[in-house]
Amino acid sequence: MKQAQRKNNVYVNVNLGYISRIKPITVQPANVSDTTFTISELAREFDVTTRTIRFYEEKGLISPAREGQKRLYSQADRVRIKLILRGKRIGMTLDECVEVIDMYDPEHNNSEQLHSLIDTVRARRERFLQQRRDIDDILKGLDEVQALCEQALANAGDTP
Repeated sequence: MKQAQRKNNVYVNVNLGYISRIKPITVQPANVSDTTFTISELAREFDVTTRTIRFYEEKGLISPAREGQKRLYSQADRVRIKLILRGKRIGMTLDECVEVIDMYDPEHNNSEQLHSLIDTVRARRERFLQQRRDIDDILKGLDEVQALCEQALANAGDTP
């Protein structure tokens, strides 16, 4: 005898791999200093582990200079980390973050980058709204089951 199987939609965000890609920054605006940062300073500033920053380096997303064994991160590396973390906070995948960041072109108006980011945000928002509707449906179902159980107990003279 076959049992009926109930299918539930489950949304899972899985990154199977990253393609290392970084655009070297060759032109810096005049107001950006030659300040460098250590891995500990950046980890403390962004409240992440040093392992997170090394992970971004391994993936080619940032490229610190080396002074012996010491990593020295540029202002550009700092900004990339900040933008990646901001994207991750709003639910973007690492690949989506990097795709938008890599569109930046300081010599043009960046409308392509901004349109892409708007599209990504809209898609992400719609996905979250759908997840909210799904959760609301699940909670409604749980409420119904609980009410039925409580009613059955009340009919049997037992109280929950």
